Amino acid sequence: MFDPLHLRTFLAVAETLSFTGAAARLGISQPTVSQHIRRLEESAGRQLLSRDTRTVTLTDNGQAMAGFARSILAAHDEAISYFTGSAMQGRLRFGAADDLAIAQLPRVLRDFRQLHPRLNLELTVTQTAALQRRLAANQLDLIFIKEPPGQTEGRLVRRDRLVWIGLPGTQLSPDEPIPLITYATQSLSRATAVRVLSDAGRSWRVTCKTLEVNGVLAAVRAGIGIAVFPSSLIPADVEALPASLGLPELGDIDITLVANPRSPRKPVEALTDAIVGRRIRAHPSPAAGSPAAAAAG
Repeated sequence: MFDPLHLRTFLAVAETLSFTGAAARLGISQPTVSQHIRRLEESAGRQLLSRDTRTVTLTDNGQAMAGFARSILAAHDEAISYFTGSAMQGRLRFGAADDLAIAQLPRVLRDFRQLHPRLNLELTVTQTAALQRRLAANQLDLIFIKEPPGQTEGRLVRRDRLVWIGLPGTQLSPDEPIPLITYATQSLSRATAVRVLSDAGRSWRVTCKTLEVNGVLAAVRAGIGIAVFPSSLIPADVEALPASLGLPELGDIDITLVANPRSPRKPVEALTDAIVGRRIRAHPSPAAGSPAAAAAG
């Protein structure tokens, strides 16, 4: 009933919220994208997208179709791989920075494993510096990390903005040190916070040191201090602190995928394409469990 070609085009539009962006991603013309969407809506007998001259949004039926489309295409691709003998096998060792791992990444990895059931996916979640060391030691095949803009090693997924986060209504006295929540070990967020505060002539004191992202968020929720966080990943129960508090700007970060050149290319490229295609942008739940190194094979 539903043509896989039309479903792929629909998902590209649903994920980019742009006919132009979907056309660029798929390497087809924008009129072809429009034609595929029209035919899919005719097959479904429902309107899937609401669009005007500037915006594209999914209708309720479009949201439902996006879920069905992913399942249908995963089964379709798995069947083709199985019967053509091209299904990927072996092991893929993947590492993700802990704050990135509590966004959309679990769903992307679940869909990836369904699409490639013969590939043993091993997941390690820790901080960026540790992942970079493990990649250099040939212990990982692909890592999903944060890097300073202009210093990226790998493929850019997106550029994000670092912000100060705290409880709603947080107040800071200009005469007192900034209460800072940081990772216990060196990290990009900690180094950035210290640098910009020093440059601005602001004093600070570390009120909490933690080993992982849920410790940072727990301390923020307890009102112990403020922290540095990617703007797209802020949980709903904390907020980006306003400019009226006089905190210095933190600048941008690049969210990147860095591959191990010694690893098999095909599995690495397949997971890279899956992550880049979904863009990994979501707000983690306040109740998210603590990420830890785990095997997902």
